[in-house]
Amino acid sequence: MKSFTAACIQMRAGRDVAQNAATAAALVSDAAAQGAAFVLTPEMTSLLETKSDDLFAHTRVEEKDEALPVFRALAAEKKIWVLIGSLPVKLAERKLANRSFLISPEGAIAARYDKIHMFDVDLAGGESYRESKNFEAGREAVIADLPWGRLGLSICYDLRFPQLYRALAQAGADFLTVPAAFTRQTGAAHWHTLLKARAIETGCFVFAPAQGGKHECGRETYGHSLVVAPWGEIIAEADHDEPGIVLAEIDPSRIGEARRRVPSLGHDRGFSLPGTVPARQAS
Repeated sequence: MKSFTAACIQMRAGRDVAQNAATAAALVSDAAAQGAAFVLTPEMTSLLETKSDDLFAHTRVEEKDEALPVFRALAAEKKIWVLIGSLPVKLAERKLANRSFLISPEGAIAARYDKIHMFDVDLAGGESYRESKNFEAGREAVIADLPWGRLGLSICYDLRFPQLYRALAQAGADFLTVPAAFTRQTGAAHWHTLLKARAIETGCFVFAPAQGGKHECGRETYGHSLVVAPWGEIIAEADHDEPGIVLAEIDPSRIGEARRRVPSLGHDRGFSLPGTVPARQAS
């Protein structure tokens, strides 16, 4: 399989959907001009808002979303693959999906993925998030085909659930996407370690485009968009939280090499844990 150039776009999205889309589109265009055949944007590319009323006021159903057509047209114009890390998409009057879109070089939507794991946490210093208040959790993992291999989709907080990535890799994923808006606090503590672990555990390339800096809504995100190789080494990184582009040359042959060295994806064994009952599945 031939090598290709991938690009992670780092952003500092605000409250203006049109402006965010224009900013992201300009960075995607720059990445394409530098030879990127696959360009990825962060979680909440079009809108990063913490106030529920304002979030709902600026969000539309997918068919009427303001940002999605911009990226579909751009992918077709540049003849590249584009992964929109996520857009908030209205499902009901007071419920949204945190939805990732894979767009083909023809401008078609090749895959959609709704974030499964909701970021409901209380952090030190009074920092608190309840993603499930506004967003409906997804229920299906998603794999899509690229010219260079198969792509497993995820979003941000999914990163802390390794069983998702193992399932994606065992189902054939060669590449994993983790578009994110990691908080500064959790990012400084865990971002690099978790992304490297997911690459090592699966033998996949991991692409992690991120939001970074102090946003218009007051939220602070960590930045440090990066690409991790299947053996766990970081091969490209923005070592800051400023908007920009991270480019990496991707050699798909490294996937098979890493998995031959440690073929753990084929070594699962069943086990029991005495004194426990099976976890209940979400209804």
